[in-house]
Amino acid sequence: MRAYGEVLRVPGLARIILAQLIARLPAGMYSLGILMHMEHQHGSYTAAGLVLAAFSVGMAAAGPFVSRLMSRFGTVTVLVVTTVVSVSALSSIASLSLPLWADVAAGLVAGAAMPPIVPTVRTLYPRMVPQRLLSPLFSFDAALQEIIWVFGPVLLTLLVSALGTGPTMLVTIAIQAGGAALFIVSPEVRRLRIPPTSRKLGRVLRKPPVLLAVAVSAMFIGGFSAVEAGVIATFGEGALEAGLVLAVSAIGSLIGGFAVGSRGIGPWSVSIRLTIVLAGMALALPMTEVVGLSAALFIAGLGTAPALAAFSAIIAGTVKFADTPEAYAWIGTGQLLGAAVGSAVAGIAIDAVGGVGAVWVAVVMVALAALLAAVFRRHQPDLRHGIGDPPDTAPVELPR
Repeated sequence: MRAYGEVLRVPGLARIILAQLIARLPAGMYSLGILMHMEHQHGSYTAAGLVLAAFSVGMAAAGPFVSRLMSRFGTVTVLVVTTVVSVSALSSIASLSLPLWADVAAGLVAGAAMPPIVPTVRTLYPRMVPQRLLSPLFSFDAALQEIIWVFGPVLLTLLVSALGTGPTMLVTIAIQAGGAALFIVSPEVRRLRIPPTSRKLGRVLRKPPVLLAVAVSAMFIGGFSAVEAGVIATFGEGALEAGLVLAVSAIGSLIGGFAVGSRGIGPWSVSIRLTIVLAGMALALPMTEVVGLSAALFIAGLGTAPALAAFSAIIAGTVKFADTPEAYAWIGTGQLLGAAVGSAVAGIAIDAVGGVGAVWVAVVMVALAALLAAVFRRHQPDLRHGIGDPPDTAPVELPR
């Protein structure tokens, strides 16, 4: 806890963490919100799924490209333009009665223009704190993001019951716009200068640690998407029990993130942390009741935030400063694709054998992720003594 106290005492850092958390909260709300509102508008979950798929494809495809633009046009310019475009496209979905093709197009634009908050903040962190505090900071950030995925859907559901789907989408958009504005006006963000990169788009993936982090995190998140689908299938859509089980897993992630946040990242760290996740998911296989599933997924959660923090640390410790936004964006793209694959395969397994089939999918995907991390551990940096300063930096001028 001493390390977290030091982190939060860094000038401006608590404000940055809060601002980016508010700006990212809609990420836990848009998927369900778009699905519900489009079903209400078009009377079909197939139509709603098309709009949601377009939104997800836009985010996955454009993320690395948009992040690279920050070194060319400036961080603030890219954040402002993408926020305006995405908010406008989402507002048209929320407030206008459009034909399906227009909603699909708006969803694609909204996803492609989602502001690169995560790549920006994770590029900014090494400029704000001493290298010895980067590991606990990344763990703290990974633990806090559980708030997004637990409380985001709960907040959206409550708003829909009170306001309806359209107004709820507008409230969600307002949260995104307000959080993005708070983040953009922060002095640290306005002073962040990312040097132009000489690499072509995608060349950063030639670095083995980056490619490994993208592949492993994709399978890992795919496994969690599968187990979430399995939990929902076990208890039924909209069941309170499903939300309770997933919330307990998120609490485990929070505890795990805080517990190991000050530990350095070594070549075995990712595989060990994923093995903890795998153990919890394996214990969940025979479970069909709330208590058993909650206990098993609590154990799985203990390794979740630590694993996510390790991916961020690997990028910070191995990639040149100019290339870190793109590298983090590729992590996000991989995770989106992994989630899509995990959910799709889990759906097939659920139709075949029920909720336990999705858990089996999760076990296989996380086992592959842990195995890949262990086999290629030599390509992971040894950061047990600190992450260090990446080369060709552009320091932030912090207020005194």
